[in-house]
Amino acid sequence: MTDKASASPPRRPRPSVLTMTPRAAERVRAIMASKGPDVAGLKIGVKKGGCAGMEYTMDWTDSIGTFDEVVEQDGARVIVDPQAVLYLLGTEMDYKTDKLSAQFVFNNPNQAGACGCGESVNLVPAKGAEALSE
Repeated sequence: MTDKASASPPRRPRPSVLTMTPRAAERVRAIMASKGPDVAGLKIGVKKGGCAGMEYTMDWTDSIGTFDEVVEQDGARVIVDPQAVLYLLGTEMDYKTDKLSAQFVFNNPNQAGACGCGESVNLVPAKGAEALSE
């Protein structure tokens, strides 16, 4: 006989924190390869700063933390800082080049605004994010 009190309900699939366009995945993969085998991936987060309130952070890391979210695509690995998950949920990471620059660009549905210079953004936690904590 099964004890219904101890049976846990089926888990809902978790939404992807972040996706990469093929261009972004290709660029991350190429840089990872040039960094050598000790690099675990590109760690992305957010921090307070700039005139709009928050800035994206990107650093190469050699380890994956217990609570880090790992996004792997086409040989590229992005590691999302756990404190940034609610601000990055649903974000698409792209890599764009033009005549004067080449950079990663975040198409973030949680972005409420940005400063004029493009260095900082105003981010709000994702709607429905409380469902992630269940």
